[in-house]
Amino acid sequence: MSQDIKSVAVIGGGTMGSGIAAACAAAGCDVLILEANEGFAAAAKGRVEALAADDAEKALFRDKVAVGTMDKDVGRLSACDWICEAVIESLPAKKAVLAAIEPVRRDGSIVSTNTSGIPLSAIVAGEPERLRRDMLVTHFFNPVRVMRLLEIVTGPETRADARDKLGAFLRGGLKKGLVTAKDTPNFIGNRIGLYFILSGLHLGAKHRAAGTSIDRIDALLGAPVGFPGTALYGLVDLIGLDVVSSIAENLARTLPAGDAGRATASLPAAEAAMLARGQLGRKSGGGFYRMQKAADGAKLKEVFDPEAGSWGPSTKIKLDGASAALETVFFADDADGALVRDVLGGTLLYAADLVPQISDDIVNVDRAMRWGFAWAKGPFELIDRIGAQRLIDWLVRAGRPLPHMLAVLQKAGASRFYDGDRYLGTDGAMYPVPAE
Repeated sequence: MSQDIKSVAVIGGGTMGSGIAAACAAAGCDVLILEANEGFAAAAKGRVEALAADDAEKALFRDKVAVGTMDKDVGRLSACDWICEAVIESLPAKKAVLAAIEPVRRDGSIVSTNTSGIPLSAIVAGEPERLRRDMLVTHFFNPVRVMRLLEIVTGPETRADARDKLGAFLRGGLKKGLVTAKDTPNFIGNRIGLYFILSGLHLGAKHRAAGTSIDRIDALLGAPVGFPGTALYGLVDLIGLDVVSSIAENLARTLPAGDAGRATASLPAAEAAMLARGQLGRKSGGGFYRMQKAADGAKLKEVFDPEAGSWGPSTKIKLDGASAALETVFFADDADGALVRDVLGGTLLYAADLVPQISDDIVNVDRAMRWGFAWAKGPFELIDRIGAQRLIDWLVRAGRPLPHMLAVLQKAGASRFYDGDRYLGTDGAMYPVPAE
């Protein structure tokens, strides 16, 4: 089936669109990028060539990638097997593209929208039945050629054949790790990942006030947990406070009533002040961390104190004893344990309450977080590592309700979400883990 996609059109040649085009050209497809004008089209061509791994691939891209404009070249879409819309994250802009391409595309061609959070239902609302049957979401993660995760979202009318053909190409041709998400706010990866970030920022302010430094918070949410070294504050610096704030605003508008994420769908006061003065992260020269040059030329890492509004030397934290391992720090009766339970524990409980709302199974959730956020283990794998029954006992002692999937596990009499090559389904039965 991966050979069914031989010609691809990408509408919009920005960062995401050029990445998608480069990946498809590297897989041997003929690629057409359509832009708003000739200047944008030429820039898109340059961005694609800049993504080439070597001179041979650059030559391949010159041969395989053509560019044009929507006004002059939209008719060329009739020759394309897959049309990927990758314009700005704006519903009116995406609807305008669909209105332009639908009259010219051929029967059976597949259309996808690259969006990180606009519901597919909103994008296809009022569109012709032919388009609704041929359309789905392909949420690529940036940078496209590096990130393995690709979330696919289908609608109730999407043809199974369209989903299967495109999925086979994305998996076999582009070597992507596919997860099937439901048409819910921010899908899987960003729904859970941004909960970790936003709730972590709010909880982090509480723990900073109690004496835990930013350096120590990031140390605890790094190696012991199996998260990348960027942990929490370093990750925000990488993404940018402006982007985090924008996603938070979207979550505040779209999360369902009663969702735990609504309570933290905004920046805390100190972080909002950083955003207001342009202290965004790496892109602005510093956020929570920055690199300075000493008089002798050595690089010095500094950390920002949001409450004091001042910079100081960053300290490399060496964790030992109970704090060095997740299994022990999670239940430790000290400040380190409280921090890990609050931030990581809250995120795991949130994820456990979202299945089957955002995904039909736990496997898609775990893979989304491993492939999209570089977690060593996904939420349900982490619960198994902590000890699902210990977590349940802790919640019961605290008088807290069990999230949905922990309640399923308890009712099924199971001790783990994964047992070898099987996983716990939402009905309490064990199923074979599907191939990646």
